[in-house]
Amino acid sequence: MRTVTKIRILVLTCFVLIGTAAFGQTFGSIGGEARDSTGAAISGAIVTAVNVGTNAARTAVTNDAGAYSFPSLPPGTYTVKVEKVGFKSVVRNQVELQVQLAARLDFELQVGQVSESIEVHADTALLVTDNATVGTVIENKRIVELPLNGRNYLQLVSLAPNVSTGFSSQGQAGARQGGIRAAQTIAVAGQRTNFNHYTLDGVENTDPNFNTFVVMPSIDALQEFKVQTGVYPAEFGRQTTQINVLTKSGTNQYHGTLFEFFRNDKMDANPYSFTSIRTTKDPFKWNQYGFTLGGPVRIPKIFNGKDKLFFMGNYEAYRKRGNTTGLYSLAPVAVQGGDFSAIASRIYDPTSHVLAADGKTITATPVSGQHHSADPDQSDLQKAARVLPVADLAGRGQQLRDRSRPPTKPRPVRAPHGLCGIVEIHLVRPLQLG
Repeated sequence: MRTVTKIRILVLTCFVLIGTAAFGQTFGSIGGEARDSTGAAISGAIVTAVNVGTNAARTAVTNDAGAYSFPSLPPGTYTVKVEKVGFKSVVRNQVELQVQLAARLDFELQVGQVSESIEVHADTALLVTDNATVGTVIENKRIVELPLNGRNYLQLVSLAPNVSTGFSSQGQAGARQGGIRAAQTIAVAGQRTNFNHYTLDGVENTDPNFNTFVVMPSIDALQEFKVQTGVYPAEFGRQTTQINVLTKSGTNQYHGTLFEFFRNDKMDANPYSFTSIRTTKDPFKWNQYGFTLGGPVRIPKIFNGKDKLFFMGNYEAYRKRGNTTGLYSLAPVAVQGGDFSAIASRIYDPTSHVLAADGKTITATPVSGQHHSADPDQSDLQKAARVLPVADLAGRGQQLRDRSRPPTKPRPVRAPHGLCGIVEIHLVRPLQLG
């Protein structure tokens, strides 16, 4: 019983830690002023911001200047409502708060009953007047729907202005890192490729060696990411470019995806042939498959996490199998046997070299008939010839077709973060701001 109790305490602690880490996301904020039709500030108005996905509500009260603020809001869609006795309520729906966005919403209240309300649907971009951050947000729609080779979301960084990609990587990156991290080249505003800083849900995600990313989350687990190129807040630093990635979180509705992306040599064309014999296609199979699942945490008859506790999980596997063909030229069969008679240049016995009296001239004895069989080291030459491969392609000279097989083991499963496939667990608590 003690062991079971310890396990339960450990699991509960892990859930709490994961929930706490979720607050380290790159939050946004909403702020503004409430005024009447004459432009006078309205103090004491109650402002409520409700997350549409989780029903998490935050409440603030306008000060003497009519100003209010909601700092540290998780990105998502919000409904913002302003109420004050003697005025009609104003509701603004579908307020899209993106990563690291300081949105400003000003309200004008009209005289009337609180039970009366004016609804405004947010169909225009939110103004950002509280800071001068320069950046581009790549939202989930573009991340999921645009074609990506290898499902690498960082290819979409080039959608931001003043970004260059696709050039050679750093010299030692391939040897010291390897994989797609070493091949990742992103230069913003003419800066070096190692002048980028990566964060994942507000957590450090930058390799200290070459300033490349550490964790590559699945694109189906991403909500959005922002490429900040200048004048960003003091909470960011270290490099000239910030790439802030935000993963999805669970909501009150269960959502999931099941996917597989594949490439196969059956759908490839034959490669160009450099010989008179047409080469065959190399075997090639590439599979990336997995799933995502998110929603409220529910334990039947014990706990209902609606509006309280949410989860989001992601699994992705990557398998690549195939061969690579290379063409190599071989010496003719006669040369491999020691017969150099077909070669115009004279062949000399290496053991007969003699330095003349002038100290400069070297003389040697030519091999009789350009045939090396008379050499005393004939046995060694024949041993070496036996290990040489035999040409298997006709053409100019002799050519060998060599097939090398890459590893067939699947790459380890990668998930953004979490325990046993759980990416995020959010515990919603009410918060009052005066």
